[in-house]
Amino acid sequence: MQWLLLLDFQIIITLILVMAAWRFGDWRHWEQYYPTLLFISLVNFIYNLLCYNYPLWEYESPLLKTTGSDIFINLIGMPAMTLLFLTGFTRLMEGRRVLIPLYTLGWIACLTSVEWLSYRLGLFSYNHGWTIWWSVLFNFVMFPTMWLHYKRPLLAIGLSVIFAAFLLTYFDVPFSSMK
Repeated sequence: MQWLLLLDFQIIITLILVMAAWRFGDWRHWEQYYPTLLFISLVNFIYNLLCYNYPLWEYESPLLKTTGSDIFINLIGMPAMTLLFLTGFTRLMEGRRVLIPLYTLGWIACLTSVEWLSYRLGLFSYNHGWTIWWSVLFNFVMFPTMWLHYKRPLLAIGLSVIFAAFLLTYFDVPFSSMK
């Protein structure tokens, strides 16, 4: 496992997402997904700004450092993941809707597993009371919110603001720590 540290796990996972998105993403209709890809990246950047001096979680990339890793993941990894998720979700909506909960649970399990492995490798940290279980809850909100944003963006934005306000309040993120 030590060779993963040399290659940088965050970069590897992001490149896997990019290759999967390149192969399996619905690139013929990318314009339809584009607002949601931007939304997911923007929400992550807002987290990075609001919690700059009081992070609840952090990527700890040996090559890119924390800020570089955040930028790399927000601009490349998250959009690739969102495209993949929405592509599959859209295809299920056109046919086998009964599989949507399993599909969503699969994404939640996969993202949580990657985070857990990153944590075990010392490349991800939890701070200020955040735990893997908060990440699981967050993932249960994030994936349906992607679909909701794709279909009803204003509703998704409103619900995201409410959820973010809850998290900022619950974890007592001080305004003084915001950049």
